[in-house]
Amino acid sequence: MQSNRLGEILVKNNLINRDQLAMALEEQKLSGGQLRLGSILINMKLLTEEQLTSFLSKQYGVPSVNLADYEIDPSVIKIIPPEVVQKYQLLPVNRAGATLVIAVSDPSNLFAIEDIKFMTGYNIEMVVASERDIKVSIDKYYDQSASLADVMSDMDVEDFEIVDDNEQIDVGSLERATEDAPVVKMVNAILQDAIRKKASDIHVEPYEKLFRVRFRIDGVLYEVMKPPLKLKNAITSRIKIMAELDIAERRLPQDGRIKIKLGGGKDMDFRVSCLPTLFGEKIVLRLLDKGNLQTDLTKLGYEPEALAHFMHEIHKPFGMVLVTGPTGSGKTVSLYSAIAELNKVSENISTAEDPVEFNFAGINQVQMHEDIGLNFSAALRSFLRQDPDIIMIGEIRDFETAEIAIKAALTGHMVLSTLHTNDAPATINRLLNMGIEPFLVASAVNLITAQRLARRVCGECKQPEDIPVQALIDAGVSPDEASSYVCMRGKGCPACNNTGYKGRVGFYQVMPMREEIKELILNGANTAEIKRESMRIGIKTMRQSGLTKLKEGVTSFEEVLRITVSDD
Repeated sequence: MQSNRLGEILVKNNLINRDQLAMALEEQKLSGGQLRLGSILINMKLLTEEQLTSFLSKQYGVPSVNLADYEIDPSVIKIIPPEVVQKYQLLPVNRAGATLVIAVSDPSNLFAIEDIKFMTGYNIEMVVASERDIKVSIDKYYDQSASLADVMSDMDVEDFEIVDDNEQIDVGSLERATEDAPVVKMVNAILQDAIRKKASDIHVEPYEKLFRVRFRIDGVLYEVMKPPLKLKNAITSRIKIMAELDIAERRLPQDGRIKIKLGGGKDMDFRVSCLPTLFGEKIVLRLLDKGNLQTDLTKLGYEPEALAHFMHEIHKPFGMVLVTGPTGSGKTVSLYSAIAELNKVSENISTAEDPVEFNFAGINQVQMHEDIGLNFSAALRSFLRQDPDIIMIGEIRDFETAEIAIKAALTGHMVLSTLHTNDAPATINRLLNMGIEPFLVASAVNLITAQRLARRVCGECKQPEDIPVQALIDAGVSPDEASSYVCMRGKGCPACNNTGYKGRVGFYQVMPMREEIKELILNGANTAEIKRESMRIGIKTMRQSGLTKLKEGVTSFEEVLRITVSDD
């Protein structure tokens, strides 16, 4: 038995003792043989991945590799079928003439090597990699989800032809192609796989010699499949038909929506954006799952003091609260959470959104239509004739919208909106640059919150990470506290698709308009001066918010550095 052989070698070299081996083998027996001995020893914290890989490399005289540094040729991947790769937990990494190099986590498994040699006809050379790295790479190169792989194997790509951009489009034949069962199955499988993996966006991207699909999961894009290039027009047209878009129009951007029913009476919406690019139409689908929409302000990640400021300001009868950050930073969720908190029978709430992402009972939501003149400023004017108490504007983009919003905030209405700026102090200069007078900004704005979304460390596989004290100090931790920080990172497990992260949490900079800040605005201070003053009076920056989450073990040091900038 291969695990016994590995266990005996580890005992012989004093990496574990016989009692520990017996415990590990018993654990393996309880798992029905599903877990590998090396994995069990690592989970029991008797060995680390690095110790095991380094030992096996020396013991068997084969090199060790870091698979993260490799980009494996697809032709090499095809040599060994997915079911064999999954069975033996190994990976083909290179081919040179009649020799195939495979990465294994257990070089003592000679049966697997002989099986691969017989199956492929190649001479086999081994390199050692950690079991975790092999699993991640298998997911990367082979995981199309079984349904996607099945659909791909069913397709006869010769049935489809690429339509020349200069040729007249035969809409009839294109429509027939999109109704072809394999195309329908493939698009359905992509949507289902995105829901299963809790993706926030699907990117369907055509290039000159490549057609690929990527999912954004927890804020990071991952490639999930590369359909044949010949299917480009059929797949994009199928998505456009589902979104009720014009498949004959390929020169202009289009926006639509797909609504599908899942099991248990649950609905899922996909917001579809179609953009003409050099080699075809790129389609991005945003997944809108109302069932997973978190509108409880206490669960978004606000620190207690920041949340208290935010709650206090949105409950005022008038004024303006602004949420800022880049696209995809969770601004809409923050606004929806504030609206949900304020949604009472006694309040008349109207929102102008582009687009309306989720609908709420008791709130008057208006979808913008620029082509007919219904923009944010036009909607805002109409709201003021509708006896409003609370107004939400999707985004302040121009002087006209900003001016009406400021006037509404000064005349007895609570106004909530978003802006695209880097942090809270920069929002003030953005409004001034739009042409709003400083005294109006100082009078109307109650609070500005800037935010970013970082990945949460997976709760199933989190473990302490050794970060040098000086690195923490350089990142902004005070020297007195740096030594007390216990940083966490995810090791990678099935629950998080071996990424080490699962879910997201917000970093927030919540800046109430204190008198000191108002005075600086009236005196024409720049962004840097306002930021310094806000820090002096105790307002946390986003970097400080991130370091708080790091100390609490919610996120990793890597994420804090990725999402935020230094406060210097």
